[in-house]
Amino acid sequence: MKVAIVYDRVNKIGGAERVLLDLHRLYPDAPLYTLVTNEPTALWAKPFKVVPTFFNQLKFFRGHHELLAPFAALAFETFDFRGFDLVISVTSAEAKAVVTRPETLHLCYCLTPTRYLWSGLAAYRQSFPVKLIFDFLIKGLRKSDLIYSSRPDAYLAISKEVSKRITTYYQKKSEVIYPAVDYGYFSASHQHKKDNYYLVVSRLVPYKRTDIAIEAFNQLKKPLLIVGTGSDEARLKKMAGDNIDFLGLVTDVKLRHLYAKAKALICPQEEDFGLTPLEAAATGTPTLAFNAGGFRETIINNDTGLFFESQDQEAIVSVVNRFEAGRHRISAKHCKEQAALFGPDRFGKAFSAKVDTIWREHQKMFMS
Repeated sequence: MKVAIVYDRVNKIGGAERVLLDLHRLYPDAPLYTLVTNEPTALWAKPFKVVPTFFNQLKFFRGHHELLAPFAALAFETFDFRGFDLVISVTSAEAKAVVTRPETLHLCYCLTPTRYLWSGLAAYRQSFPVKLIFDFLIKGLRKSDLIYSSRPDAYLAISKEVSKRITTYYQKKSEVIYPAVDYGYFSASHQHKKDNYYLVVSRLVPYKRTDIAIEAFNQLKKPLLIVGTGSDEARLKKMAGDNIDFLGLVTDVKLRHLYAKAKALICPQEEDFGLTPLEAAATGTPTLAFNAGGFRETIINNDTGLFFESQDQEAIVSVVNRFEAGRHRISAKHCKEQAALFGPDRFGKAFSAKVDTIWREHQKMFMS
């Protein structure tokens, strides 16, 4: 079976990029098609043959892909997938817009329906400089997105939360296959005595709500380390007190060490799935997270972490104080046991089996 993988853009590192690496292990010869690519900020993509659209010839867009939103789907339509049996689009935006021939199976592994048009609309609108222009664009983009959503032959979702969104926004059925955490790697961290800091691991963009974590730790006066970069970085640094350090991008070796020594991971955002709590849990470290989205599927309240109920400074201050007072049943053993349930072997077997099933159904339909 000849396979191609399509992803929205190859210019950053996060949970979705780890999903792509897991797919590469299943389909090592599959090229990776994308809107734009920027090698210095996407070193993870070296194992792939990356095929970008024509927009990549303009270097400016490699780091400013968001400006291409009105045109991205049209660019994806220019790819020619003749000769491929299976096209897997991994997307939270426009990659599903690719056009395939009837005999080719287009399977969408959906990270979430286009975030800035649906579940994340309010956050993106708030950060947009001219609201009237945003509102004007969104109407047309939503209509187009519904058209593009009909192009995959089948959907898989990364979580129950995302599966609900696919039903709500696209009126499509989907089955859930959870992404994998590299349990073997992260659980192999040396047992460290816990340090005194808390940890945020996130892209620094507005909807990740790192701002409220900073506000809370400014109040708590406790050490907070922040791993990641993004468009909101300059603003967040201005907010931060002397007890907060920004580490930028770090190697996986450094990240594993940071997880292992942290008192807890802080997750103030709503996530589609939430891989970082599982990475932290594999090292024995719990997570304090906003009680929404995919975190409800990866964190066991009181056993592997604690939830807070509102996205604000006081909620984070309260949950940190509760955690430090020991009013919970959290243990490193519980954390590791939970993370082990999401290992790469489970993902590989589940994804391959589902592809085989959908492929057989597609062949019957196409041959009939």
